[in-house]
Amino acid sequence: MQAWVWIVIAVAVVAVIALAAVVVGQQQRRAQLRQTFGPEYERTLRMRGDRGEAERELAGRFERRRGLDIRPLGAEQREVYAREWDEVQARFVDMPVDAMRDADSLLSRVMRERGYPVSDFEQRAADVSVDHPGVVDNYRRAQSISQRSAAGEASTEDLRQAMVHYRSLFNELLAETEPADAQQRRAQV
Repeated sequence: MQAWVWIVIAVAVVAVIALAAVVVGQQQRRAQLRQTFGPEYERTLRMRGDRGEAERELAGRFERRRGLDIRPLGAEQREVYAREWDEVQARFVDMPVDAMRDADSLLSRVMRERGYPVSDFEQRAADVSVDHPGVVDNYRRAQSISQRSAAGEASTEDLRQAMVHYRSLFNELLAETEPADAQQRRAQV
């Protein structure tokens, strides 16, 4: 065989190997994003309608989160917030709308103290989704009920559900340390 044939074969082999490496890399990244974000991966994919765009968004969230100084609460802070939550829950029976609104406000204060920016709800949810992907959907549902309540369109049962949803994130944020699975996910991505 002539030398140019061997060169073409070598170039083709290198191209196939490079393509295989790219495909394997994409598959690994996809698997890692799925593991990191859990149900939030599928939600983002549905919202974006394009896998590449969804994955770029999730990777961007991860990078943004990496730049935040998220810290656990001290024992005294946790106790104070836990007592406040108990008071908010106790008010629910007599004033469910006010209690739900207070739960949202308390949750925002805890998030701010932990180091999450709280100015915009969607950004807040995106930031929280990196560390708490299992409960961020609950947070969105609670927020949706809160908006319906402000418009006078939420039943007492809806408000109760909002409280349950808020509590799921509140409990995770109040945890003494960052969830171990969140630490592992960030270390791997």
